[in-house]
Amino acid sequence: MLSISSCVPSASLSMHEIHKGTGKLGGSRLRFGKEGGNPFSNTRSSGRISMTVAVNVSRFEGIPMAPPDPILGVSEAFKADTSDMKLNLGVGAYRTEELQPYVLNVVKKAEKLMLERGENKEYLPIEGLAAFNKATAELLFGADNPVIKQQRVATVQGLSGTGSLRLGAALIERYFPGAKVLISSPTWGNHKNIFNDARVPWSEYRYYDPKTVGLDFEGMIADIKDAPEGSFVLLHGCAHNPTGIDPTPEQWEKIADVIQQKNQIPFFDVAYQGFASGSLDADAASVRLFVARGMEVLVAQSYSKNLGLYAERIGAINVISSSPEAAARVKSQLKRLARPMYSNPPVHGARIVADIVGNPTLFSEWKAEMEMMAGRIKNVRQRLYDSISSKDKSGKDWSFILKQIGMFSFTGLNKDQSENMTNKWHVYMTKDGRISLAGLSLAKCEYLADAIIDSFHNVS
Repeated sequence: MLSISSCVPSASLSMHEIHKGTGKLGGSRLRFGKEGGNPFSNTRSSGRISMTVAVNVSRFEGIPMAPPDPILGVSEAFKADTSDMKLNLGVGAYRTEELQPYVLNVVKKAEKLMLERGENKEYLPIEGLAAFNKATAELLFGADNPVIKQQRVATVQGLSGTGSLRLGAALIERYFPGAKVLISSPTWGNHKNIFNDARVPWSEYRYYDPKTVGLDFEGMIADIKDAPEGSFVLLHGCAHNPTGIDPTPEQWEKIADVIQQKNQIPFFDVAYQGFASGSLDADAASVRLFVARGMEVLVAQSYSKNLGLYAERIGAINVISSSPEAAARVKSQLKRLARPMYSNPPVHGARIVADIVGNPTLFSEWKAEMEMMAGRIKNVRQRLYDSISSKDKSGKDWSFILKQIGMFSFTGLNKDQSENMTNKWHVYMTKDGRISLAGLSLAKCEYLADAIIDSFHNVS
């Protein structure tokens, strides 16, 4: 029994509630006196009303609070900072020289054409928009690639890169039970989440060498060789995230040799085609190399970066099989997996991609805009290197900045040094030392150089 007079002195209940025998106090349901009896039955002896409080306990009480996302959480902290000097170099999203979001002009033109045509909003098939699937496969492999002409590619539109990877992971879990996925160390923060969620076991292969701030190629090859036959090897097609360090063409050949010898299956994550170098063909070279060898390959694609369609969630999962019959079966099962996940994909972004790739004028404009975006990032990368090199008199070699490619740079800063960048200099970045050069302007390069030099030399 809980006494209202002693526990909740400010409580006030209506006579209607008291006569009825129940009342609400805060979020709790109150019951007075004996069940079905006079609520005032004990007032003469005690001088106060006694009540039973039934507290509703949530069925979700045992669910713990999830930790903040290590990448998206950076933006939240950035927004809360009131400093005029703050920089958000955490999330991988392109910004103009004025550090504003950028909608490609060619995207605006494609959307205008869509409005003029009066497109409807009917459901797409499970596999997505046919025109998009054709365009994305041709963009990735080349329109004249034999695997397309032989119908050996199963392409299903996915929810950008993440959703496409997740669909590929589900295929592995269902039809390759027990198979392990090898993931680079380090890798994009969501890769492990995706395979964990799909219940696909994974292990890491060496990739980054902190001594050189470069590729640990020998370690990478050794770890792939040591992996079981039939394993899947997750590879970044270009502009490795988070390091920005890519194998050379010769190294890609050797990687393909080992994977082929071990009867393993390459699984490419292609998030930056055309955005890394400015060339769609150059950035697809690694994938095309493996396909040209006759290997069966999985490839996830995203159009978040190269077309700036971050919020449209447009991408694809491609599976190259050894025969058209196998490709047809794979596609049927990808559709079967997609149906209970999200039923069918969104249409808006798919139409944008299909219209741009399918229109020679828009396609040329897109390539020019990609070159512009990639060029701006290259200029920022060069300016940052020049600023650090001129300011730092320690003799440290910072040339690794120029050897990296794409929107990210792996600075080599450790966790404590990265926290100093944020706490002292208001530079927001992930704690592994990765910075997004796409969020940096030429005007801010000297300030960032000061922050990096201070954090590197004065924080252990």
